[in-house]
Amino acid sequence: MNTFNYKKSVQALNYLAVLEGGAINYMKALKLIWLSDRYHLRNHGRTITGDKYYALKNGPVASFTKDIIINKHITAEQNEYSSSFVSVNGYSLSSNSEPNAKVFSQKELEVINTIFDNYKAMDEFEISEFSHNFPEWKQYEEKIKRTGSSYVIDMNLFFENYKDNSNLFVNDKEELEEMKSYQKTFFPSFAIV
Repeated sequence: MNTFNYKKSVQALNYLAVLEGGAINYMKALKLIWLSDRYHLRNHGRTITGDKYYALKNGPVASFTKDIIINKHITAEQNEYSSSFVSVNGYSLSSNSEPNAKVFSQKELEVINTIFDNYKAMDEFEISEFSHNFPEWKQYEEKIKRTGSSYVIDMNLFFENYKDNSNLFVNDKEELEEMKSYQKTFFPSFAIV
């Protein structure tokens, strides 16, 4: 079952570009989406985008969202939708029109805003380096260094706590088990790689 929602992915990119002043480095945008998906999964039992995650040299990456940015392996419908809202010039992703916030729930928008507010000061290199501290990258670090390849991330690793100054990724065990159970019940193919 494919859980990816390309409209939410495009609108998240668009919304982040607007929050950043109209344009955002696309690696930074990808990291902010990863943090938003991670936070939403831990607190609401599912990610915002429904994307599949890979561990790459520069950290965790939302695979289908990256494909939309680089215009690779996407349908004509996805390309048309994406290009009406965002455009890419080099490493900069710009907003082409007002974000359609109606694709998000109120909680999803709150999460994206919370993540942006907490991590907006980081540039793309700082946030990439920061992402290397999380369990979903650490698990694959040695393999990546050894082979240079990318690896599908086991989404269960998103449920592991990680403490930074924001404390956004520290939940009590019971809470996390409840969200894990919810995820496995409603998104069984998404639960485990």
